[in-house]
Amino acid sequence: MPDRHTVISADCHAGADLLDYRPYLEHRYHEAFDAWAAAYVNPYEDLLADGAERNWNSGLRLAELEADGIVAEVVFPNTVPPFFPSASLVAPAPTREDFVLRWAGLRAHNRWLADFCAAAPGRRAGVAQILLNDIDEAVREVRRTKEAGLTGGVLLPGTPPGSGLPELHSACYDPLWAVCAELGVPVNHHAGSASPPLGDDPAARAVFMVETTWFSHRALWHLILGGAFDRHPDLRLVLTEQGTAWIPGVLDTLDHYYARLVPGDGATGTSEAKFGAGLATSVRRRPSTYWHANCAAGASFMRPHEVPLRHRIGIDKIMWGSDYPHDEGTHPHSREALRLAYAGLPAEETAAMLGGNAARVYGFDLALLAPIAARVGPPVTEIAEPLETVPPGATSPVFVRDAPVRAW
Repeated sequence: MPDRHTVISADCHAGADLLDYRPYLEHRYHEAFDAWAAAYVNPYEDLLADGAERNWNSGLRLAELEADGIVAEVVFPNTVPPFFPSASLVAPAPTREDFVLRWAGLRAHNRWLADFCAAAPGRRAGVAQILLNDIDEAVREVRRTKEAGLTGGVLLPGTPPGSGLPELHSACYDPLWAVCAELGVPVNHHAGSASPPLGDDPAARAVFMVETTWFSHRALWHLILGGAFDRHPDLRLVLTEQGTAWIPGVLDTLDHYYARLVPGDGATGTSEAKFGAGLATSVRRRPSTYWHANCAAGASFMRPHEVPLRHRIGIDKIMWGSDYPHDEGTHPHSREALRLAYAGLPAEETAAMLGGNAARVYGFDLALLAPIAARVGPPVTEIAEPLETVPPGATSPVFVRDAPVRAW
């Protein structure tokens, strides 16, 4: 066991400054981009603040992550891509004409991200963006971004009620699952990507906060009950920044319903069996087995109350993340956050959750990262020491000492 942990953040965010996307657009879109950018008003305060450059300043980013004890990162999007009203995770379904421009914008982001990752070889796994309105185009973009060196996989958009898109259990997405399984591309589903628009009054914003993770969780049972993992055994799903405390209970619930729905698995004569007609042909195992075979959790700023559940979730399924550079992330107090969550655990378990699992899922080379970890990684003895005092000014929910939220 090395003296220092190799910490890989499985949840970080980045993107280009707005005008810097222009060189990454095909030339035919430049005129439209110039007109759009001239009129665009960014709705995100953090992208207008002094710290916004953390999203695209490679040198600053490396320095701050290293100071936090982090040697590598999985890079989700953050800034607004060309032709979107907001970040693509929550953009409403536009017209067909808008989709043409938005596909161009996402391809521009993916090209920029490939260069951004190449600026720190072996230390960034970029997550490519796609849309689900055109599955053939999505498949092409998965292949292109894999060839371009993006190793973080693909960001799966949500299909919220009212979006007009088929639900994720639909077989229409099979070509996407097939190419991801073929190429070993993880399918990432990030929190906030599947909630329906609720409005902007105080109650709507509060309801969004209560419901948003639940809407993101739905991808798990949609893919399981839709048979995606049966048809594509090599498909990998990662659920990121959705917490982990909900996972054991949901798996128990899914197993319960499966036993009641599927004849031959204890369901004969049950009142629910009529709803499970035909399910056994596409879902041949208990749902929890698919979690352990095909899924993982990007456990951003994992909280202390989640840690005792780690064996039920699966030690090999948990990947810690700092959520850099977001306010709710652990920067610049990641070392303290790790102590708060993982102090007193076996060092081997901590090492898996802090870096080993992410290296396996996203293809990081631990041998390449070892010299960096030897220089900046937090000492094993430091993380094993319980945290007594919360750092002043810490904003991450991991430091909240009140009763844990266990919903969903």
